[in-house]
Amino acid sequence: MKLDQIMIPTKTATRDMSVREFVLECTRANAPGLPFTTPSGRISGRVTLKNVFKKSCLPDYIVETARILGDQLTCLDDIEGKTKEMMDSPVESFMQEPHLTIKADAAALKALAMMEQNDTSYIFVVDDGQYFGVATIQSLARKLASIDQGN
Repeated sequence: MKLDQIMIPTKTATRDMSVREFVLECTRANAPGLPFTTPSGRISGRVTLKNVFKKSCLPDYIVETARILGDQLTCLDDIEGKTKEMMDSPVESFMQEPHLTIKADAAALKALAMMEQNDTSYIFVVDDGQYFGVATIQSLARKLASIDQGN
């Protein structure tokens, strides 16, 4: 099975994209993140939902004390106001280093091995510098389930 059978086409994150647009694209595609591209289309980084939420919604002291926190977190009562502010901000401020890439004609097993080796659940599909989509553990599982059901 080749990656072009399981990859999910997505947009890329760009410097003029808001966090709102980024979140909508990730949820539409069921993708954990998007590659960040320059105006010329070159991948220069990545943006992930995990990093956006970590940097905008989770103060370090909340993460450090997560296991002992109670169910009532009154210090985060203004989450709606913070969410609006975060969603309007540029996604570029959440950019991280580039992520793993693999060619579209690569075997799905190779992608799975690379994901496991790098402790991640997704890999960007890129050929000759052009981005085509993202392959995820979920997209592979969906394809295997459809094969199992005879589709």
